[in-house]
Amino acid sequence: MSDSTHEDEESAPERDARADGGATGADDVALDPWGSETIADYRKLFEEFGIEEFESVLPDTPDPHYLMRRGVIFGHREYDAVAEAMRNDEPFAALSGFMPTGDPHIGHKLVFDELIWHQEQGADAFGLIADLEAHSARGLSWDEIDEHARNYLLSLLALGFDPEDGELYRQSDNRKVQDLAFELGSKANFSEFEAIYDFGGETNISHLQSVVTQTADILYPQLVDEPKPTVIPVGPDQDPHVRLTRDLAVRTRFFKVTKAFASFELDDDERQLVRAAYDALAAGETDEEREAGETDVRCEDAAEWLETYGPVPELADAKPSAIRKLEEAGKEPLRPRVRFFDRNATEEAFEELIDAIEGEKRVFEGHIDTFDLSRAEAEELAREVEVDNGGFGFQQPSSIYHRFMTGLTGGKMSSSVPASHISLLDDPEDGYDKVKAATTGGRETAELQRELGGEADDCPVYELYAYLLAGDDDELTKRVYEECVNGERLCGGCKEQAAELMKEFLADHQEKREEVEDLLEQADIDLESDRRGSGGGH
Repeated sequence: MSDSTHEDEESAPERDARADGGATGADDVALDPWGSETIADYRKLFEEFGIEEFESVLPDTPDPHYLMRRGVIFGHREYDAVAEAMRNDEPFAALSGFMPTGDPHIGHKLVFDELIWHQEQGADAFGLIADLEAHSARGLSWDEIDEHARNYLLSLLALGFDPEDGELYRQSDNRKVQDLAFELGSKANFSEFEAIYDFGGETNISHLQSVVTQTADILYPQLVDEPKPTVIPVGPDQDPHVRLTRDLAVRTRFFKVTKAFASFELDDDERQLVRAAYDALAAGETDEEREAGETDVRCEDAAEWLETYGPVPELADAKPSAIRKLEEAGKEPLRPRVRFFDRNATEEAFEELIDAIEGEKRVFEGHIDTFDLSRAEAEELAREVEVDNGGFGFQQPSSIYHRFMTGLTGGKMSSSVPASHISLLDDPEDGYDKVKAATTGGRETAELQRELGGEADDCPVYELYAYLLAGDDDELTKRVYEECVNGERLCGGCKEQAAELMKEFLADHQEKREEVEDLLEQADIDLESDRRGSGGGH
């Protein structure tokens, strides 16, 4: 989860720019949180890993950040829960972590900006230094970590993070995170780590521990005050951490809440089939009769209906088992209800839930069925009972994903290749020179550029405008893009404009870093670790 954005990408993705300054595109998929591989085809992330397109929630996001509007933030997991909380002025949180392995650079600024924007929208904001990860996974000494951590925090504050209205911490100093990591570790096993992260016998135990610590980081905001929607802004290479944490959040819950239709259990696909059978057979009944359970639909009727009409093709594999369960239930009435499964509940919590459910209910050995609550109401009740009885009550965390920036020299943006990136600590003149020397998407000659237009889609300099230099000015990104592809803008002038803007940005940012020195000293975070060690490593 800690953002090591762009640090060790093998190659940069291809881009198909949008007229509004955003980008789409690329080729192969590989997700590695420690940056040994690249994300090349963002489209495949939707298919292979279940990441959803951000465009689907953009209309429901209040005053969206320019990175959202331009498609730089391209994907999400359950961000609609965060957007809903934002719209309704309800509690929500945002958290991101930074692994202090080098100087913060313009790629990291994407995450800084996303975290700060959410804080400005009302989020409880958390910025953490992933020092345990830096020590165990990258082998940095604690002195090196201290130096880099200070630089990350200064840039975060200089860009607008409010430490009085948010929280900054180090993994190594946050006992609540470490205690939570211990509890979450009891819900995970090594085979998962092998499958998700390709860990093996040579992986050091501290590296394993740092992964569990990151899952605790992601859920930590929900330990503060109450469980709430929480968004984690990251690059897509960090998605394995998000997926694991979402799974662990579910495993810690006391109760699982699902829809049901009879006393027996159905999986998701079987439930869809039974729902279709019930809707078809109860079509002539009124809503009042359905709600009161006065329809005369029996399980054996639903089994017969499924035999006759069959499911949609993608549910075909679930049909035999659904029919078998319905036939075994025979004349039992088929009736929609919401079910509470006892997953990890104490006996006291289970009894308290029974007492808290109002209206008609059925109590079984391992679950409770209620007929008068919606699923949303049941989820809320289950969480309240869990928290009242010492459980966490976690909501699954949400996430948003931004595209990687291409290195200024083409290919990867790497901290180990100074010319490929611009550090937020670079002298403004050096930043100017790097932009002037950057690779472009221009044609071989000015004549060809005027005739054919430039290839802004593949231009690192254009990305600087879209991701950083244009700021909130969408019109500037549109103008740069259109003038380039129409042959009206030549690379020399374009780079000169970008270089001047970069020099101004760096000068302004570094002036603000000096201004927030006192703010950092006053912040409730230890800038010098009392830990000692020779380094981590794999």
